Amino acid sequence: MDVIIPRCCGIDVHKSSLTACLLVTKPDGKTSKTVKTFSTMTADLLALSDWLEANKCTHVAVESTGVYWKPIFNILEGSFQIVLANARDIKNVPGHKTDVKDCEWIADLLRFGLIKASFIPPKPIRELRDLTRYRTKLSQEMTSEKNRVQKVLEDANIKLAGVATDIFGVSGREMLQALLEGNAAPEDIAALARGKLRKKIPELIESLKGNVSEHHRCLIGMSLRHLDYMAELIAELDERIDNAMKPYQPQEELLTTITGVDKKSAESIIAEIGVNMSQFPTAAHLASWAGICSGNNESAGKRMSGKINKGDSWLMRILIQVAYAAANTKNTYLKDKYHRIAARRGKKKAAVAIGHKILIFAYYVISHGVSYQDLGENYLDKLNKEVIEKRLIKRLQQLGNKVTLEPVPQQTT
Repeated sequence: MDVIIPRCCGIDVHKSSLTACLLVTKPDGKTSKTVKTFSTMTADLLALSDWLEANKCTHVAVESTGVYWKPIFNILEGSFQIVLANARDIKNVPGHKTDVKDCEWIADLLRFGLIKASFIPPKPIRELRDLTRYRTKLSQEMTSEKNRVQKVLEDANIKLAGVATDIFGVSGREMLQALLEGNAAPEDIAALARGKLRKKIPELIESLKGNVSEHHRCLIGMSLRHLDYMAELIAELDERIDNAMKPYQPQEELLTTITGVDKKSAESIIAEIGVNMSQFPTAAHLASWAGICSGNNESAGKRMSGKINKGDSWLMRILIQVAYAAANTKNTYLKDKYHRIAARRGKKKAAVAIGHKILIFAYYVISHGVSYQDLGENYLDKLNKEVIEKRLIKRLQQLGNKVTLEPVPQQTT
């Protein structure tokens, strides 16, 4: 094979140390190899950078081991072309597993151009990604804390969740606060209900008759304080995300035109894929990277399992949520498509399929700078009108009916 990169370095990364192999291919075709070990402290990483610059290295391949590659990337970014290699794609031959052999193998693969670089978004997008992912984690923790409160209420024989739709709304929080004080009767607590919930006051009174001890009040009080604290953090994150999203407002507005995509979903999608779609040659490449399309597994002309590949789990979660939101809209193409697939393959596979379509739409609205135009709920019926008519006629004939079709004349205005 021809040498593609004459001066390159492969790095095998660990938490506390790294092993680097520098390969320099001379004009006569001979290659010199130098292997060094550094710690992952900043001073040693700077020494690594100086060593590579002194040897006129141009490309550096780093194995994507957890988060341990990030300090190296932060130091070397801007001075060298960094190739982040997926560990799955650069496995060494079994029986040759040492740090030195691993870095030599990575350097050899890089030298011949055999490493497919992983997508690394620019720094502003990486920082936005940290914010949106942290917000998602806090939202999940809030859900867990709410479930914990409901568990304690059940233990205290309080059936408030069986009557009120949301016990953490305005009415619910006031009732919980009254329970914590421990002085009010069930009738007085139920009287705190607002809006439509006031129609259920008799049921509320019965649901609030329980056995709330000091132990229960302590646990509920701590959970409510924790919920308030996390709500404050999420509000702070929302503000920082809004500031970070200012350069990407046009793309955010375009994404929100897609059925099911709201402001927070658009922010999260941009945080995961960025706004520079040239990183992905086609929309299909983006879907493959995200892990939301069927995999290729064929042998001897036989199609094996087409289960989806591993990809960006954060993006996958967002797309599935957006898919379910799109399925609950009215008179839209995505809703119709979802229910058609769900009837044949089930709701989960339908959600993945709609998530895949939404990601494809996102690719085109960002790359072309155009708004999403919904095709309408009847688009697929119009597309296969003759096939649908034949199927329905055949079904009616099987039921013993004689069918004659007569087109309805179109009204002219």
